[in-house]
Amino acid sequence: MKLLKKSIITVALLFAVFAFFSATVPAVATYAAGETTEAEETEEDAGSSTGAKAVAAAISIGVAAGLGTIGMGLCVGKSAEGIARQPEAEGKIRTSMILGIVFIETAVLYALVVSILIIFVL
Repeated sequence: MKLLKKSIITVALLFAVFAFFSATVPAVATYAAGETTEAEETEEDAGSSTGAKAVAAAISIGVAAGLGTIGMGLCVGKSAEGIARQPEAEGKIRTSMILGIVFIETAVLYALVVSILIIFVL
């Protein structure tokens, strides 16, 4: 159980770091590009900002989904080992496993929301 808790915490922290950087990098680039005068702004500048947003969104959801998959795999594997060792504790182990998977999946869905916000809002 300790490994499971550490894995969930690690995945959550990594997700938070990647979501933060994925959200801030395009915003900083857009702010820096906004300091130029309107006469200097071309369609090429707008295209590069859109490309940066797409890359940031792809990285954030890709990393979150990948790490979430790894976390879920570890969770299910350890739960299966625990049930094999103590079949009488199957109900408690299954409940803990499902709760952990729900938290991991929630983090991945938050990454999806952040990615959508990066694309459409920033």
